[in-house]
Amino acid sequence: MQDSILVNKVDTAFKKRFQANPLLIFSPGRINLIGEHTDYNDGFVFPAAIDKGIVCGIQKNDKDYCEVIALDKKESHRFDLNEIVPVKKGWWKNYVLGVVEGVLEKRSISENFDILFSGNIPSGAGLSSSAALENSIVFSLNELFDLQLTKKEMIFISQKAEHDFVGVKCGIMDQFASMFGESNAAILLDCKNLNAEIFPIYFNEYELLLINTNVKHSLADSAYNNRREVCEKVAKMLHVSALREVSEAQLNSIKDQLSKEDFDKVIYVIQENNRVVEASKALQNKNIDKFGQLMFASHDGLQHQYKVSCKELDFLVDMAKENPAVIGARMMGGGFGGCTINLVYKEKSKEYQEQIKKAYAKAFLKECSFYNVHLNNGVQRVHLDKK
Repeated sequence: MQDSILVNKVDTAFKKRFQANPLLIFSPGRINLIGEHTDYNDGFVFPAAIDKGIVCGIQKNDKDYCEVIALDKKESHRFDLNEIVPVKKGWWKNYVLGVVEGVLEKRSISENFDILFSGNIPSGAGLSSSAALENSIVFSLNELFDLQLTKKEMIFISQKAEHDFVGVKCGIMDQFASMFGESNAAILLDCKNLNAEIFPIYFNEYELLLINTNVKHSLADSAYNNRREVCEKVAKMLHVSALREVSEAQLNSIKDQLSKEDFDKVIYVIQENNRVVEASKALQNKNIDKFGQLMFASHDGLQHQYKVSCKELDFLVDMAKENPAVIGARMMGGGFGGCTINLVYKEKSKEYQEQIKKAYAKAFLKECSFYNVHLNNGVQRVHLDKK
């Protein structure tokens, strides 16, 4: 379920600003149960859409320009459909502009429009507010102008916007999960061919708990793209299209040609792909303990091999390992900050949060934040409750 307070907030603000009734779209953020940095290697991931996201209001206008308003940032941007270019240090503006440009490459839009959006995804938490925003824009335009784009076409427009206008060579996982999510389910996604299997999720006496380090990270920095470059370089050395095709034995055959750092990064990706497949089998067999062990192993690889963790994330995972109420934890997202995802025994969750809150504040002289999330349907048109 989308947040009705957020929907009403966007509807009210849109009517006040533009004196028009908007078409309203909810676009969720996502979590990833396991499978980090595997998507851009054509590998396996295990994401799910969540009940936090972005609500976008859109409507045609009779002006000679388009306007988009980021309600939470109290910022706006006007643009001409015939002249769309990235904005220097434009951040959120470039996500929007990149999607509009991508839509125009596929379909003709002759009328101008207004957009206003707001969200409740915690900033910098690694819940992919960027993909939620991109998908909200492309879905809104598709609905408003009846462009008849398929959902798959839309997610590739979103991804291309991030590549070309933002400069992040992201994989397809975030956009796919946000678009195709299902309530109370996760998606085992093969990023090579986009084959997706829906897994109903029943953690029974356990719940998902996100703990935000409140350390801001940016996927647009050099570290993310650097790791992608390493992966692509090694795939090329082995004459394959992506690391998805590589076994540990094949990698070992060129070990002496790689630095230790590059070898570690690539072996992580290969092992993480295997962990995702094992995790799906564990869920099928209702083996939650095994699933938790794979989460811990994933973090270990991210910390020591791929080296995208940070001291705050490692602290939270180490605390989780020491507490019997937690059966699995790992950093989630691009890294260098953001959240850990934890499987916590429901009856001990509040107690565990209090323990972490005190220990984290003592260690880092700052607060961490806690979020319980529920698995949600993907991008959808929403209607206001009539009173």
